[in-house]
Amino acid sequence: MFVNLKSVMNLFFNEKFARLLSILKSYGGKLIEIPYTKGISSSALSDSINKASITPDIRRNMLRRLIESKKIVRVLEAHSPLSALVAEKASYRKKDKFFSYDCFWSSSLTDSTVMGKPDNESLDFSQRLKGIDQIFEVTTKPLIMDGDTGGKIEHFDMKIKSAERLGISALIIEDKKGLKKNSLLSDTSSQIQEDKIKFSEKIKVGKKAQTSDEFMIIARIESFILGKGVNDAIARAKAYVDAGADGIMIHSKSKNPKNIFDFSKKFRKNFKKIPLVAVPSSYNHIKENILIENGFNIIIYANHMLRASYPSMQNVAESILKNQRSKESDNKLLTIKEILNLIPGTN
Repeated sequence: MFVNLKSVMNLFFNEKFARLLSILKSYGGKLIEIPYTKGISSSALSDSINKASITPDIRRNMLRRLIESKKIVRVLEAHSPLSALVAEKASYRKKDKFFSYDCFWSSSLTDSTVMGKPDNESLDFSQRLKGIDQIFEVTTKPLIMDGDTGGKIEHFDMKIKSAERLGISALIIEDKKGLKKNSLLSDTSSQIQEDKIKFSEKIKVGKKAQTSDEFMIIARIESFILGKGVNDAIARAKAYVDAGADGIMIHSKSKNPKNIFDFSKKFRKNFKKIPLVAVPSSYNHIKENILIENGFNIIIYANHMLRASYPSMQNVAESILKNQRSKESDNKLLTIKEILNLIPGTN
């Protein structure tokens, strides 16, 4: 029997599903749901979808399925099609356990840096969408986009529609206002947190603008970055979820995750199923199982691919200048044969 993958996924991720249940009940029928397989592999799922081709709808819908079926959704930054291909294919097997990345993260920091621009929203949103579209041409996994502050509320609905139409699964926006500055800067005294009521209104505008149930708007709370306590962060989380936020990201630049874990425990008392996002750039000594135990179900490794590539390029560039030839760099490089075979179809 041939099953059209797109039709099946549309059935399960469409608002008409509720109507289907109602009709089934009226005939005395019963829906039997088969549990998701433990240890589901997003890489295997991507491979099967790739063979059947992938549409923006299918890609966009994948993130919610992964959240529902896995203890943790592992997300890696990708700033180019090549870095995304590395993320998509990377895997590690330990005995009977298989590890891979489930999703891409489009970081405003790395996207801006690659273009030689500061991380202050100077890189136009439409330019970033073009970069994501190039990633989508050669990959199959879902993508979460860093939406910075979301920009002006009057423009936010258009950003949501553009991101959703492209096949992006989620947009994360932070509750700050004014000129965007990176949260991990040592001096955050000039950064101002948006009023939670106004930020809630922005979330409502975004939710009203989207056309599918699968697209997610995730609210990023900056209370700890700006020196406020857990009570402020929890109050904001409640307001944002009430406004329609599909998930919460709690941010911190402290190496000690105590405030993060205090927040997650209080958050989980009120919201059992709302996705909770961790970005352990500062507290990177904490392993994934500890984050899972503390209620997180999405982990974003937010800038590691670019941070890995820049030192390598810099070392090779300096080595060639120092030695007046490239031989000394050979052990740090792909061979010519490897680079020719890296992308299928080159040879």
